[in-house]
Amino acid sequence: MRGHRYRPVAFYSKCFLFTWSFWIAAIIFEPSYKNISLLLLLFGLCSPAAITVITMWSSKDKELRADFFRKFKLSRIHWKNVLMAITTFFIIVLCSILLSLVFGEPVEQFYFRDDFTFSISGFSALLTILIASIIEEVGWRGYGEDAIASYCSWFKESILFGIIWSLWHLPLFWVSGTYHFMLKELGMLYVLNFFVSVIALGFLTTWVYVKNNRSIFATIIFHIFVNLMQERMGLTAITKCIETMVIIVFVIIVIHFNKEMFSNTLDSYL
Repeated sequence: MRGHRYRPVAFYSKCFLFTWSFWIAAIIFEPSYKNISLLLLLFGLCSPAAITVITMWSSKDKELRADFFRKFKLSRIHWKNVLMAITTFFIIVLCSILLSLVFGEPVEQFYFRDDFTFSISGFSALLTILIASIIEEVGWRGYGEDAIASYCSWFKESILFGIIWSLWHLPLFWVSGTYHFMLKELGMLYVLNFFVSVIALGFLTTWVYVKNNRSIFATIIFHIFVNLMQERMGLTAITKCIETMVIIVFVIIVIHFNKEMFSNTLDSYL
């Protein structure tokens, strides 16, 4: 395992090629063939996870495959760390709403919404969040994040992965009904805020991943919680821009108290 040569460029190139191909095709089919478009969107979402599974299945490195399966063991999770991460993001949301009140945003943001802000071709938004969170984490944490961290520190990996992760979503800004499409309709400021927020979140997901013995289940739990908080709390578009700044502040705090972790590479956690 320690001697395994990860190939991040090949992995992410395949992820972008297949995901973007399916999603661009979905954009083309969407006006007239919504069911086909929805299926293509699902194929694109599954691409990183599928590439990860194929990479593991075809690898001759038995320890690499064993390491992949170990990531699914519940015993790897440090529940205290998961609770800390969830609490941290909950505080981030509350602080963001409180700060937004100064700029005239409504106090009703503290209430839960009656419904979700998006719906893709009538498909359940809740199921979309659950499925997307699980499938994405299998792909990114199954191989992608380790592939970068095998060549640099977790700090640099967080930056690189955050950029890659944000750009991976790009075609979704042209898929009607998605959260990303809604942001594009609101204006470029909100699109740019999405990219910055995802890059910042890359540090928090790395923190959750590494602090839980590289557990995929831990990051799935955190990913689902983040997405649900973003959707169920009544945050306005302006508040989400404020939230990005708050996330960055908390990322700095997390890095400060985890300097050793972020300065290490993957080898230190195998």
